Amino acid sequence: MTELLSPAGGFSALVAAVQNGADAVYMGFGAFNARRSARNFSDAEFRAAVSYCHLRGVRVYLTLNTLLTDRELPALAETAKRASDYGVDAILVQDLGVLETLKAVVPDVPLHASTQMSVHTLSGVKEAAALGMERAVLARELSRGDIAEICEHSPIEIEVFAHGALCMCYSGQCEMSAVIGGRSGNRGACAQPCRLPYGWNGKADGYPLSLKDASLADHIPQLQELGVACIKLEGRMKRPEYVAAVTRIYARLLREHRKATADEQRELEEAFSRDGFTQGYFLGRRGRQMFGTRAENARWPEEWFAELRRSYEKEDLRLVGVRFDAAIKAGVPMTLTAEDACGNRACVSGAVPETARSRAVTAQEVADRLRKTGGTAFTVTGCTVTLDDGLAVSAAALNALRRDALERLTALRCAVPERCAFDYVPPQRIGNPTQPPRFTVSLSRADQLTDALVSLRPAMICLPLELIESMDLAPYLTRTEFVAVLPRIYRTSEERALRALLSSAKEKGVSGVTVGNLGHFALADGLDLTVHGDYSLNIYNSAALRLLSARGLSSACVSFELRSGQIRDLSKALPCEAIVYGRLPLMITENCIVANEYGCRYASAPCKTAQKDSACAAAPALTDRRGERFPVLRVWGCRSELQNAKTLWLADRDEYRRIGLSYARLRFTTETAGECVRVFKAYLGQDDFVPAGITRGLFSRGVE
Repeated sequence: MTELLSPAGGFSALVAAVQNGADAVYMGFGAFNARRSARNFSDAEFRAAVSYCHLRGVRVYLTLNTLLTDRELPALAETAKRASDYGVDAILVQDLGVLETLKAVVPDVPLHASTQMSVHTLSGVKEAAALGMERAVLARELSRGDIAEICEHSPIEIEVFAHGALCMCYSGQCEMSAVIGGRSGNRGACAQPCRLPYGWNGKADGYPLSLKDASLADHIPQLQELGVACIKLEGRMKRPEYVAAVTRIYARLLREHRKATADEQRELEEAFSRDGFTQGYFLGRRGRQMFGTRAENARWPEEWFAELRRSYEKEDLRLVGVRFDAAIKAGVPMTLTAEDACGNRACVSGAVPETARSRAVTAQEVADRLRKTGGTAFTVTGCTVTLDDGLAVSAAALNALRRDALERLTALRCAVPERCAFDYVPPQRIGNPTQPPRFTVSLSRADQLTDALVSLRPAMICLPLELIESMDLAPYLTRTEFVAVLPRIYRTSEERALRALLSSAKEKGVSGVTVGNLGHFALADGLDLTVHGDYSLNIYNSAALRLLSARGLSSACVSFELRSGQIRDLSKALPCEAIVYGRLPLMITENCIVANEYGCRYASAPCKTAQKDSACAAAPALTDRRGERFPVLRVWGCRSELQNAKTLWLADRDEYRRIGLSYARLRFTTETAGECVRVFKAYLGQDDFVPAGITRGLFSRGVE
């Protein structure tokens, strides 16, 4: 049976979800979740919420799916221990360090890989399983074919988003809010800059980053048949009435194994939409038809919402069926057994019945009295009464018997499983290296690799895997190490081809490979290549470094959301790298931003040749309301990677040299070959070159 998972941004939304048919809810508790501005639950509220749900047979999943610093991990551990004590059914995680911490502190609580982990291939799912997770929430961008292939071979449960807001960027890979405004989406503080106006040719006259909401209401039977374990509804920031409306419809569709009617589609749009809905990703279609906005004067359907609210506030729509078996015999206490559909049995005893002085009580009267469960979460589905003749039983005695039985049954349904819990143990402190970092270089085009660049002796040169096959690396192999950069986003069907490209790259002299996604490990395993962690792993704390060290990495590039002091304080179980120069990547998108505006140009000019020819160094640029221009690069699979408008520049700052880094990366994207050399020389103190439009990034200010 496919589970329906609904959002609970507060207690009212939780009640709305449960009363309208949710099988499970996901909710925040404390400060460590991807919707920090939602109405998260206090300690007492969370305990009450778990009991409320478990009494009605609904599971509760806790969202701890943000990146955390070393200083935050002890509080995270305490939050998880309390949640475990209250009986939470699973915890969603993004941060590998959080995963490592939870496995040590609450090892019996099931863990789910949040969509923030950017899991989008079968290999990624298998790696999540190997790390101890029992469910993976897939990226929203996958097609039904992708989902089918993963479900068929997955060793763990698969969860898919079915309704609600779509981020333009792959979840867990968006840095736009963090870099531009200091509010990190990876830490639950996204300011949604993608919903603002942007444009081309210097004009911000459209909304090329604002996707419509997804709705798979027409594809529920397919999702069930594919073997999807859970469909998720987005909406922890939305009103309880919205949660009620959408949950009610999807619960009905799942129960009746059908697609939505025209009336149900209309209700979904009335509840909330952005110029309608899209099924583009699920159907394997990309393009302008997927985009839409929410009108500024759009209003909630208050009359309908009031009707919905009254329905679940007035009465309990989610009653638990119970069977009673009562035995009333002369001279012994009455007994009542209450049993639910899950096999929970509660047996209680009451008063000794009296001999009737006038009229004896009948079995029907006893049954009628026991069936009066109003004001509780129970409804009687059957009642058997064994009654001796000539006895009298008061209504109060029967009420007390029923009350005791239901209280006992409630305790059984809400019982917390026995679980181990351990204290948080900080990682052993590993001293920082004292020598300054060695420079590494990452290139995005073949023409950026020159003898002049290699002569500066970078420790490593990182090249996109797909470029290496057509490049001649032989002249440079004695002077530097070459590392293949795997595509951040690809598909399960491409894994064999990528593996072949990686084997070919090794034959050409490449000695290392970067991994930036859980799925990359399988591509790199067994090829005898040095494995380096890339920035897209979102490494934020010492626990993540420890986990990746155990996984066999030789170095790791930490998140560029970290401040210099936070990098300094990491206990470096691995040699660490940080980006110290370049345009920071803000988004990687399934939709090609350029093609949506100008049409696909892959077959003709810039997209096909941009990674090879210096003539294409001037990438197309998206313009915001302030006139800032954000270059757009084509990456593997005709996807887009949006770069920051300003260039990170730390050549005149020595601080990055003193925080324990082993490597400092110079990230070249739109630069010409000559500019690459001048930048490198500037960092070596051999040139006074400074690019136009620089930023210090998040190195000093960090993020919320």
